[in-house]
Amino acid sequence: MKNQEKRVTKLQLQLKKAGFFIFNLQFLLLNSLGIIPAIAADEEPVLSIVYSQDNSNQWSTITNRLQAAGVKYCVIPLADVRSATDLGDRKVLFLPNVETLTPAQTIALEEWMSKGGRLIASGPVGSLSAPGVRQLLRSIVGGFWGFSLSEKQELQPAKTKLPEDWVNQEGMFGKVHGGVILPDSVSTPAAVWKSTDNQPAVVTTDRSTLLGWRWGVDAVAGAELDNAWLKAAIARYMKLPPSASRKVEGGSPTCSTSTIAKSPTPASLPPVITTAIQPVVQPPITNTPKPQTKTPPKAIATAPQLRPLVNVTRQNSREPIDALEDTVRLDVVPNSNVPISSGDAIALQQELENLIGRVESSNLAAATNGTNEDIASNTEGLKVDRPNLIASRSGVQIPETAVAITQAREIAKNIPVLVAQKNYALARQQWLTAKASLWKQFPLNRRLAQPEIRSVWLDRGTIVRAGSEQGLAQIFDRLAQSGINTVFFETVNASYTIYPSQVAPQQNPLVRGWDPLASAVKLAHARNMELHAWVWAFAAGNQRHNEIINAKPDYPGPVLAANPDWANYDNRGNMIPIGQTKPFFDPANPQLRQYLLRLYEEIVTRYQVDGIQLDYIRYPFQDPAAGRTYGYGKAAREQFQQLTGVDPTKISPSDRDLWQKWTAFRTEQVDSFVAQVSQQLRQKRSNLIVSVAVFPLPEIERIHKLQQHWEVWARRGDIDLIVPMTYALDTPRFQRLAQPWIASTQLGATLLVPGIRLLSLPTVGAFDQLQLVRDLPVSGYALFAVDNLNNEFHKIFSNTQGKAQPTSAEPIPHRQPFQAAAVRYSALQREWKFILQNAQMRMPTTTIAEFNNQAQVLQTALSQLAASPSASKFITAKAALSQFQSQYRTWMRQEAIENPYQVKVWENRLAAIERLLRYGERRLQSRP
Repeated sequence: MKNQEKRVTKLQLQLKKAGFFIFNLQFLLLNSLGIIPAIAADEEPVLSIVYSQDNSNQWSTITNRLQAAGVKYCVIPLADVRSATDLGDRKVLFLPNVETLTPAQTIALEEWMSKGGRLIASGPVGSLSAPGVRQLLRSIVGGFWGFSLSEKQELQPAKTKLPEDWVNQEGMFGKVHGGVILPDSVSTPAAVWKSTDNQPAVVTTDRSTLLGWRWGVDAVAGAELDNAWLKAAIARYMKLPPSASRKVEGGSPTCSTSTIAKSPTPASLPPVITTAIQPVVQPPITNTPKPQTKTPPKAIATAPQLRPLVNVTRQNSREPIDALEDTVRLDVVPNSNVPISSGDAIALQQELENLIGRVESSNLAAATNGTNEDIASNTEGLKVDRPNLIASRSGVQIPETAVAITQAREIAKNIPVLVAQKNYALARQQWLTAKASLWKQFPLNRRLAQPEIRSVWLDRGTIVRAGSEQGLAQIFDRLAQSGINTVFFETVNASYTIYPSQVAPQQNPLVRGWDPLASAVKLAHARNMELHAWVWAFAAGNQRHNEIINAKPDYPGPVLAANPDWANYDNRGNMIPIGQTKPFFDPANPQLRQYLLRLYEEIVTRYQVDGIQLDYIRYPFQDPAAGRTYGYGKAAREQFQQLTGVDPTKISPSDRDLWQKWTAFRTEQVDSFVAQVSQQLRQKRSNLIVSVAVFPLPEIERIHKLQQHWEVWARRGDIDLIVPMTYALDTPRFQRLAQPWIASTQLGATLLVPGIRLLSLPTVGAFDQLQLVRDLPVSGYALFAVDNLNNEFHKIFSNTQGKAQPTSAEPIPHRQPFQAAAVRYSALQREWKFILQNAQMRMPTTTIAEFNNQAQVLQTALSQLAASPSASKFITAKAALSQFQSQYRTWMRQEAIENPYQVKVWENRLAAIERLLRYGERRLQSRP
């Protein structure tokens, strides 16, 4: 061995003089002598690659191509990225086909690149992200995906002054199915499409390269072409280690814990090898100062001279919108044998059991949707097990439903066993199979919904596309058929009104020539629906809307353009914070507040709207821990300085007492405005419903990052409905977002209406979320938005919640709370009678008699209150409900052992009825 080492050392010195790279020589020579395996143990990954849900179904071909190219890499799960440090310390980052990024992730990427990081991206990067994210990504990657090509086209070099070794390597050109990239002013095309007027296919800057096709997809491009471009881009930003020309055995190593701030959760990563890796020997990313982001010209509104916050320790911060994602993720990737922790195994088991409960609950509601007499006559003598009993009445095939539920229960019991045996792939496969089978058992062809708030946001884009009252009528027909009873109609957007206003400077130019609000009120009322005016409160403009109406990107909207002193600013003097798209008003400005109040008064007095919804009733996203704050408008600074003697631009979060006062001051501006709106508008219209669209973040975090303290508004009685934007792509996450507020005791008598975003939701997945809402103690839901209400959703909603009779009108909870409570309780009683009459309720005979007697007492009290509301009848109904609730768990003790989910659902529905009574009491007391 010593002789071999001497030979190696001698050859190294000789070749070093000839200009060869020592590391390459070591690898080749030691390998030829049999001293090390084909890949050195201390060889480092060349780049980091981002894994996300967007590229998960392409992951196997992506990783196969990386290995075939000999590019060693480590994996960073996008879900774990909260700050620049989470993107690691490799110099090059690969972002393949990632279409969805959050503001925090995009800002982290921009900060990471400002410190020397270099980016390679492919496909329509960020195309499904928020407008502000897309705008920031354009500056990061030097352009954006303009449009897809209809078929494969020839890729050829661009006539540019780029280095020849960058674009003339073997295999870089051929036929590809991609899209046209629209470059910005600082990027240079590196390749173009031959048959589309030589439009750009690849653009590059000194710090990024964007490939205009989905990398790693067989149907898009060949492996040789993909790898040629990737290796050329890597070489452009750093020299490949010599061994990169060899295949990496065994896949990719995971990034070290020093590279990723948070370990990837088992279900969010593809399989990777576990070979330990040594500290990185890439050139370090220097801590160069972050370049100043270009801000819009200040010709329209003069920004105050502010400075970045000082004495702030930078942390791994999370934007509020990212905090909506729970740290426990139940993404289940098929055929993955990545380890599942015991905690995740229990979570998967519990979710499957909850899904079984929702399926049984929905089928029971469908089976009992009728009169008590109908149910009794149709089920007499039917003595079978409960799944078959319910299925027989709900229109679902009996054997299939019973088998699916039985099999799912067995799988749920078996998941912890499979995890203990480390059979992770089989556990995932069985879980997914059970979920798919259960989803098929929802009674999607039977009406099952009881009186509830079924609301939907009717967005500006859909209104504009309707084009006329006739077009709008078709939309309202579909909504009525779908059972929708409340429409949040976008009335003020980016400071433009949807109607011809005498207060606002301009009607939206996209709808001039008609009055959509007048049409909407008429159309909604003709269909027994409510129409609520949805207004933007403190968001003054919208860069996306500027694009649509061909306004300049920095145009702050017609109100700020005319009143520049009403503008708000961040701590760097920007009206629009980095990564966002909307300038905001200063809520402390008294002239601005009076303007908004006059505008809202105009809406509720000129039009017979049933309610008004305040959106953007907050400050923009901030993160004080990361040095990003907002609220430094002229009026706010002057008022705070009068109160404290200190200009808020001179303080930072490290000044704890002053900073707390500054946060409280801004929060109070929003709180007091909501109170003003409620009081002033209700003086004009006493029966007006006031609602707010809000973020479902933890209270303290929300106050510090948004200054939105809606618990205060609810307790004071300023609002009738809280509509939290509990948007999630699966039911477990939706429940984790909504549950804290559903269980909250801080909301007074205000009703909670969780929001469900239809975009990207599978049809049955949306129904699953609706069923969860119906099983929890809430009075309805809000769908975002009509733009996403496709034919499949329309069909399911029409079948399950559409009107039983075309001329019938059921009570809307926020309008007729006592009537809604009585009807909902009748439906609950039908379910109990259905189970009892078929000897399926596990309750002693003596208990059944007491249960039935008390249930009837409560029914009578609720019915009398609904028929003729009065204070005395309210007291009687409330007492009967309290008495029934106090004994409920005792009555259901045995039943809860066998059917815990259904027993809890019934208890939740009693709680929902109690909340309707509290809300009705408040309305009763507020009558003139």
